Amino acid sequence: MGEVYLARDERLGREVAVKVLPQSALTNEAIRKRLRKEARALSKLSHPNIETLLEFDSQGNVEYLVVEYIAGTSLDDTLTKGPLPEKEIARLGVQLANGLAAAHAQKVVHCDLKPANLRITPDGRLKILDFGIAKLLKPPRETIGTNATTDSASGDQATAGTLPYMAPEQLQSQPVDARSDTWAAGAVLYEMATGQRPFREETGPRLTDAILHQPLVPPRALNSRISPELERIIIKCLEKEPENRYQSAQDLEVDLRQLALPRTAESIRTFGPTRTRWQIAALAAACAVVLGMVMVLMNVGGVRDWLFRVGGPGRIESIAVLPLENLSGDTEQDYFAEGMTDELTTALAQISSLRVISRTSAMLYKGTHKPLPEIAHELNVDAVVEGTVLRSGDEVRITAQLIYAPTDRYLWAKSYQRDLQDVLKLQAEVASAIANEIEIAVTPQERARLASAPAVVPTAYEAYLKGRFHWNRSAERDWLIARQYFEQATQLDPNYAPAYAGLADYYWLTDELPPQIRMPKAKQYALKALEIDPNLAEAHASLAEVRFLGDWNWPEAEKEFKRALELDPGSGEAHRRYTDYLSEMGRADEAIAEVRRTQKLDPLSTSTQVAMGWTFYFARRYDEAIEQCGKVVGLEANSVNAHNCLGLSYLAKKMYEQAVQECQKAVSLSGNDPARAVDLARAYAQSGNKAAARSILNAWREHVQQGYIPSFFFAQVHVALGEKDEGLNWLEKAYTERDSRLVQLMVDPAFDSVRPDPRFQNLMHRLDFPPYAHLRLLDEPRRAQQASVVAPPLAGHGPPNPWWNCSLIRPSCLHPRQRPFGPELFPARASG
Repeated sequence: MGEVYLARDERLGREVAVKVLPQSALTNEAIRKRLRKEARALSKLSHPNIETLLEFDSQGNVEYLVVEYIAGTSLDDTLTKGPLPEKEIARLGVQLANGLAAAHAQKVVHCDLKPANLRITPDGRLKILDFGIAKLLKPPRETIGTNATTDSASGDQATAGTLPYMAPEQLQSQPVDARSDTWAAGAVLYEMATGQRPFREETGPRLTDAILHQPLVPPRALNSRISPELERIIIKCLEKEPENRYQSAQDLEVDLRQLALPRTAESIRTFGPTRTRWQIAALAAACAVVLGMVMVLMNVGGVRDWLFRVGGPGRIESIAVLPLENLSGDTEQDYFAEGMTDELTTALAQISSLRVISRTSAMLYKGTHKPLPEIAHELNVDAVVEGTVLRSGDEVRITAQLIYAPTDRYLWAKSYQRDLQDVLKLQAEVASAIANEIEIAVTPQERARLASAPAVVPTAYEAYLKGRFHWNRSAERDWLIARQYFEQATQLDPNYAPAYAGLADYYWLTDELPPQIRMPKAKQYALKALEIDPNLAEAHASLAEVRFLGDWNWPEAEKEFKRALELDPGSGEAHRRYTDYLSEMGRADEAIAEVRRTQKLDPLSTSTQVAMGWTFYFARRYDEAIEQCGKVVGLEANSVNAHNCLGLSYLAKKMYEQAVQECQKAVSLSGNDPARAVDLARAYAQSGNKAAARSILNAWREHVQQGYIPSFFFAQVHVALGEKDEGLNWLEKAYTERDSRLVQLMVDPAFDSVRPDPRFQNLMHRLDFPPYAHLRLLDEPRRAQQASVVAPPLAGHGPPNPWWNCSLIRPSCLHPRQRPFGPELFPARASG
């Protein structure tokens, strides 16, 4: 945005306006280039209906424009009082067309014509302002008139403008010419005649769809006082196809003059040139002399409203896809609109150089009407994508548009219509178009993946989208419905890989089945998905969870996590899962760094914020866990996970009253979920209320007859009750059942009291945890009293690492790969 100063030329005794870039933009070469291009466009123009450029120069690293100061009011302000009389419309319209004709004759297209950029002087003269995004017509080879293609005056490829006044071809980033300005002039005439814009939809996606596809409401339907001839002129200007509009501004001027014939020639006169070039040059020189004084003069209120703006898009490196709007009016089709949003987000997230906000955060804006710059600020992104979806039978129409957030300027828009079986190619096409518009670096491999979107059986795709719709609700009953839809999708199209990945997700995550049953199924479906599509990121993420939670194959799990993130670097969910892996492998510092990356991709997701709390908890940083989850509860009081994490963090600090309270809230909010009740039982046991803890155990024993309760839960409660042998018995059973929660054993404070036990150490050895895990299992005061012991290196594994602190039992230890886990091994973090 430029800073505008009202100045006085002391030599010629007149006021001028000076525009400079703000301090914050002086190092932005894209904006500086745009200012120079504006000057270039204006320098070609000398006409009484166009603002006059007096000088363009620089002082130091500050470039500035000097233009004539135009007193009066903007047309925008004038129209707040309602429609204008027809004779006044004709009088102003003739001047508008005359000014545009002069610009087009110099191969300049305005591209941002609107009432706010038209000023009416006290003597009734209309002035066209703000050539900030003007385009310069390329010299035509075999063209007639002014209908040549354009070269952006801003130097970037993105099409900018003000949405309600952008011609259809401008919205779709197609070449623009003089007829695009004719469309905008028609929109201005329509507003002068009716007091309303041609298309009244308020939201960007609906407005774009209306401009591109909806018929125009005839002006006389809104204002019966205007003549049929004026209505004909306006409708001809606003034809959606350029060839059906006035082919030049001169043609529009002729018809408007005919409309104004009853008035005298003086009343509708156009204003011929009144200055010679030497006079302009002299005035410009005088302005240069007084520049130093000009720069310190105060900004006068109102000047900013009429002088053209600078706001070219800077570099776009981050983006959010807002929920696409369902235009069908049928809420039963919401799943389809959400699915299209997810697919577009996923496609863009494959571009490693672009930070794409995850669906969880973006979906929070569904149905809201916040200003786009505010949304972008909250998500910390440079640009947003919004749009609409309309499905009719097997036909899908998507209208998408790209908005540069800081200036709320529309850069690109396009409407796509495809058969449902080609909808994946459609999404890839939209993502590629957006990437091209923002000129982000896309690797050949990423382009190949975008271009390789397969066809899909429409009914299978519909079933898959319904499955994901329910899956994203994150409730066990919805997961069951999701599983049914995923199964249906695989039956309808056995070669649709994402449906198998959806089934893999269900089976590795659900608690409805024992691990021995669900984990093999999860592996089967993940491998099937990868057999069909080896580059499907979500299938690699699913297989990573199977390797981690089911196979206990730590290196293979990490390999799959990394492959998933390589294919889909913008997936907040994949980053969150990898955080869990790193945390439970004892790599706390890496886990914290990873969850911070997740926060950038999913800044408003409570799941991400709670994940940070759990990462602190397993790193034994309880105060930070309490602080983090306390913030979450402050924003979302019913967050089960946050209350759960708070309860266990208080328990670790022996703050029993608070621990019990938080765990009770988690159980209540979750509907008595055993995964929450286990921590309440632990809190009861450790606080001395053993009867309450046993009552939970007894309830589980009864429930086991009807459903599955993980043995791991029984182990945790028995250890909390001080019944170590019974707890270890249940851990052995959990091992036999291949309970996925055993991956927590290295870091879970619940088992600190049994870590020295030989049975526990033997179990740790069988699980074969990695030797590089950094663990801190002692509180700060105890760690401060200990002498660290450095383990000897294992052949081929590099220099010594201070992983294991054994001084609690005896002052000697061996690398865990050199000897079995024994009671003398008490792991601690390297820092301790």
